[in-house]
Amino acid sequence: MATRKYRKLALLAKIEVSEATDSVPTGADNAIQANDVSITPMAGDEETRDLMLPYLGHQGVILTGDYVQLEFSVEVAGAGAAGTVPPYGALLRACALSETITPATSVAYEPVSDGEESISVYFNQDGVRHVALGARGNVTVEFVPKRIPRFRFTLMGLLGTITDVALPTIDLSGFQTPRTVSKAATTLSLHGASRVAESLSINLGQQIEPRFLIGDERIQLSDRSGTGTAIVEAEPLASVNWFDIASQRTAGVLQLVHGTVAGNIVQLDAPAVEIGRPTQGQTQGVVNYSLPLMLKPSAGNDELVITVK
Repeated sequence: MATRKYRKLALLAKIEVSEATDSVPTGADNAIQANDVSITPMAGDEETRDLMLPYLGHQGVILTGDYVQLEFSVEVAGAGAAGTVPPYGALLRACALSETITPATSVAYEPVSDGEESISVYFNQDGVRHVALGARGNVTVEFVPKRIPRFRFTLMGLLGTITDVALPTIDLSGFQTPRTVSKAATTLSLHGASRVAESLSINLGQQIEPRFLIGDERIQLSDRSGTGTAIVEAEPLASVNWFDIASQRTAGVLQLVHGTVAGNIVQLDAPAVEIGRPTQGQTQGVVNYSLPLMLKPSAGNDELVITVK
């Protein structure tokens, strides 16, 4: 009896021209280099009949509202050349981010509040392929010193086919070797000055819901509320008073730049970040503050810009 190996996986994703119509991603053009991957292949609800019968026993259920849920991480890295779309660009677009290409310079991803795109996803685990259509999702990202930074994607898609299909030949050459977070590779500025930080995490906060109606079924983006956490070394209050900033509800700029060589730089910009209630702690005997972050729009649909350059 043949067994299937867990680590043999091909993940493909491609933007759909028409929502929930299979865009037919290929291993040559649309492969995703991912890790820490999990799938719920048939999520949804169950409807019971509760028939009154002259005997007892389970009556079974009817499965309704079937959809696929995927979670996985992708390393934060550039595209190999400035102005080139990174191989994970379709995933960011599926998280309600627009894509703006400036040739030979950068590719920027900014939030949108309408016209959100969708992707078709093929998840092939050692010869069994799960297809998700009309997929949309949310993305988080975390930067921790000495570790590889990663985007974490949570996607939902309408249930397509589940079939025996041979693993495709995939091309992952577009994925660049990432740099670990460090003083040499990473800089963080928050509220007007460079900060010494133990970590930064950002959650774009896209609210995604499967929506099953008479006449339509889709994965719906219903809301967005970006948040995050920065753990920074504590400075004298004369240098920066996080308590006063939090109390006054002062909005300030956040910028993180990871990478130093064109073609392998990823930059995060948030123009209007409010600080929540600081929590005091320590690491290795050094006092730190954990700062809740609220990413507010400044001019609209600009609360977080991810630029690959």
